[in-house]
Amino acid sequence: MSAAVPTVPVVRATAERAAELKESLTEIRQRVETASAKSPSRAGKPVLVAVSKYKPAADVLACYDEGQRDFGENYVQELVDKAAQLPQDIRWHFIGTLQSNKAKILASIPNLYAIQTVTSIKAATALNKALPADRPVPLNVLLQVNTSGEDSKSGVPPLTTGSPPAPLPADAPEVAEAELVQVARHVIAECPRLRLQGLMTIGALAESLAAAEKPNEDFARLVATRDVLQAALAKAGFPPEEGRWGEDGRLLLSMGMSSDFEAALAAGSDIVRVGTGIFGSRPKKEEVKAAH
Repeated sequence: MSAAVPTVPVVRATAERAAELKESLTEIRQRVETASAKSPSRAGKPVLVAVSKYKPAADVLACYDEGQRDFGENYVQELVDKAAQLPQDIRWHFIGTLQSNKAKILASIPNLYAIQTVTSIKAATALNKALPADRPVPLNVLLQVNTSGEDSKSGVPPLTTGSPPAPLPADAPEVAEAELVQVARHVIAECPRLRLQGLMTIGALAESLAAAEKPNEDFARLVATRDVLQAALAKAGFPPEEGRWGEDGRLLLSMGMSSDFEAALAAGSDIVRVGTGIFGSRPKKEEVKAAH
């Protein structure tokens, strides 16, 4: 898409703030490049998603002026508001909890590029139904996997067992019946307006903090799950060469945030989601509500 005139004019960031954002973005980009070079299985250049949650549209525009195009938002209304104000060639990634009743609102955003938090057949069906028939390309979706097993995290169970994680055999009955495989097959076979792009996870904080001492098991769990899922999809009649899922015959992985994106890239992540590292610390949700 080409850039279009925003619906609502954006007040630009001050020169000081723009310079601060440029410096932070440049540093994160350099760190992404350095870390991705350490991955033995790197298939292409990783995507840096700048997470602008609770930050003003002016901050997004300042990063846009530095060539950043991929931005992530956690809340539907905040994404709707910013998308209306900012250039139409931004690729918006929704990375918050996906509720089926919000599918119609999200689907109305013309430059929504991906939803990284699909966890159910119901949500996928609602999205597919809500997307306009004249949308030029399918909406990318990533299935969220709860690699840490924490109750506080959303996502379907991984296709692994034990610690350190070991992949389940792709031909095991429990794999074919697994929730992740069922949702993936549904997206591919029943949702023509969606494109199964990959898998996403938010790992445990403890694993991130211990990254300097040992490999992150949550990242390893997602890598193994991706490999099992790809084999299961091929077995179910969706071989990679048909090009009905992923990119270049493989499902992409979205893992790694401000505190652990370098470890994620070294482990093989294709997409990293960095907010604080670029935009600085965020106000608390209660403070944002009070300001409005």
